[in-house]
Amino acid sequence: GRQLAASNGLCILKLVYSVFPGTSRSSITRCKPGANCPSSHSGISRQLSPLSVTEDSSAPILELQNRGSSGVCGHRVERQNRSADDGTQTHSENSSQENRIKARCLSCTSMVLKGIWGLLIILSVSSSWVGTTQIVKITYKNFYCPFFMTWFSTNWNIMFFPVYYSGHLATAQEKQSPMKKFRECSRIFGEDGLTLKLFLKRTAPFSILWTLTNYLYLLALKKLTATDVSALFCCNKAFVFLLSWIVLKDRFMGVRIVAAIMAITGIVMMAYADNFHADSIVGVAFAVGSASTSALYKVLFKMFLGSANFGEAAHFVSTLGFFNLIFISFTPVILYFTKVEHWSSFAALPWGCLCGMAGLWLAFNILVNVGVVLTYPILISIGTVLSVPGNAAVDLLKQEVIFNVVRLAATIIICIGFLLMLLPEEWDEITLRFINSLKEKKSEEHVDDVTDSSVHLRGRGRANGTVSIPLA
Repeated sequence: GRQLAASNGLCILKLVYSVFPGTSRSSITRCKPGANCPSSHSGISRQLSPLSVTEDSSAPILELQNRGSSGVCGHRVERQNRSADDGTQTHSENSSQENRIKARCLSCTSMVLKGIWGLLIILSVSSSWVGTTQIVKITYKNFYCPFFMTWFSTNWNIMFFPVYYSGHLATAQEKQSPMKKFRECSRIFGEDGLTLKLFLKRTAPFSILWTLTNYLYLLALKKLTATDVSALFCCNKAFVFLLSWIVLKDRFMGVRIVAAIMAITGIVMMAYADNFHADSIVGVAFAVGSASTSALYKVLFKMFLGSANFGEAAHFVSTLGFFNLIFISFTPVILYFTKVEHWSSFAALPWGCLCGMAGLWLAFNILVNVGVVLTYPILISIGTVLSVPGNAAVDLLKQEVIFNVVRLAATIIICIGFLLMLLPEEWDEITLRFINSLKEKKSEEHVDDVTDSSVHLRGRGRANGTVSIPLA
């Protein structure tokens, strides 16, 4: 019986080892039959209980799951925050790019508008000056009173400020009364405005220079053709530079000295064009004198009054008209009674030509001042120099001038000198920057061409390398 019980016990142990291989012999204690062995049962139950295994093994799995879920949620929150930050950055970048594009569009639009206004101003300035010169030539056929014509046209300057105030009423949002606007524009004479002392002190010299400029210009038109007089009058730019350099101590510029020399050369050649004929020499002297007084007017204006806006310029020119009407009216009266400038009756005067000349002269002065506000000042000067070919075309149509080589060369030299005077003070630096930018663009284009060619060659090499021949 004992042997049978021992064999049964060994069979049970082998069955336990085969089913639970991780069970050790130390965990199984032998006990006597009929005795209670709690330790053995508890050890076996610990080894055989599936709940204990699942509980112990499920703890790290749950922890990993919790960590994984918290990590995923954290990553998602971080990604959402990053995406929100990226969204705000892209939105701000897009808004800044839109603002830049709008600013560029506005600047381009303003430049285009200024260019259009400049083209219109150039045509208007040149045509008004050509029209004034040609009407004077037509008037001389029946009526030759240059000082009376100068005085009559200068009186029309009184209408400059009313024209300016009409434009103010038409365009300004906050409209001012005529007296308030007049006092505001009279600040060109000083903080106290226009007084009787300043009216006589500041207006008298400028009015005399204005009258002399126009009077000498009209005298020159009697001796020379309109083309020659308009070309010689363009020398005033050179005289302005020389006077500004001497009186105002402006910056010395070699290119403008060259332009002044060219202007003087053109003057001498213009006098030589007619073999130094008496009338031609006198006419050249009158034209050069007109250009000189015009230059002196501009330099003195800059010295005593400085720069003026459109309203102040309109006020000043109208003041010159009043001074001319009040204080210079006695001069044509004296010339009339001394038979220097005499006419039969007022009905015999060519009022149409006189009014046309005075109106175009006033339009020229208004356009010069308006053009500075609406467009670039250099375009006004270009419009003035374009009056030379305009007068030449009219003279050729009227067959009043025969261009020889000397006269044509003199006209071209004076016009080139005038254009050289329009160069800015930093023209050499601007030219060097422009040349360097062109060189940089060429070098960049060359580098791009080299890189494109190298990429093309690499692409062909790679394409040739991808062709594989199967080995036998």
